[in-house]
Amino acid sequence: MTGPNPNIKHPMAPAHKRVGFLKPLLEDAENIEIGDFTYYDDPQGPEHFRERCVLYHYPFVGDRLVIGRFCALAEGVSFIMNGANHAMAGFSTFPFNIFGHGWEDGFDPATWTAENRGDTTIGHDVWIGTQAMIMPGVSIGSGAIIAARAVVVSDVAPYTIVGGNPARPIRQRFDDTVIERLLAIAWWDWPLDKISRNLDAIRGADLDRLEAAQ
Repeated sequence: MTGPNPNIKHPMAPAHKRVGFLKPLLEDAENIEIGDFTYYDDPQGPEHFRERCVLYHYPFVGDRLVIGRFCALAEGVSFIMNGANHAMAGFSTFPFNIFGHGWEDGFDPATWTAENRGDTTIGHDVWIGTQAMIMPGVSIGSGAIIAARAVVVSDVAPYTIVGGNPARPIRQRFDDTVIERLLAIAWWDWPLDKISRNLDAIRGADLDRLEAAQ
């Protein structure tokens, strides 16, 4: 048992072409990095992930969307990138400068740069529910779960469930000691043959067995 090929765009085709591995689908996407086996599920087709789900992502801004391995992204998730931000240091947030015709005169680019929140990073084995929204510069730890329609405006700790608008922690999936051990195991970094041999341990609840996996 070797598992599916992570380079297949539609690993469940022809029955379910709505599910796609994002890494091969976005191999040419600028400033987007996706790990193996991370998938997007959308009845309109996962090949539309970039234009439908990664919003205001302009190359000149330079911010990156980085998503780890084995993440599950439900229909309608959205990642709001830094290109959506407006300068807020003055009285008006209206972007006069982008319309030109003299309105660009005197604009200080530093006032916009100050609103840049940096890269958006998603860890490994993260489940993001339907229509959840991830705001610019947020970091979501491995093993986290983002509830449907949550609006995530701040970092999410590993193995934490968050929900609501703005998203707030609902509970940790495991206690701190278990989380520390799981992060040390980092099964998502194992070779594929080792993962395939130890699926029962990975999807089970016996931590000692997972740590002892060969």
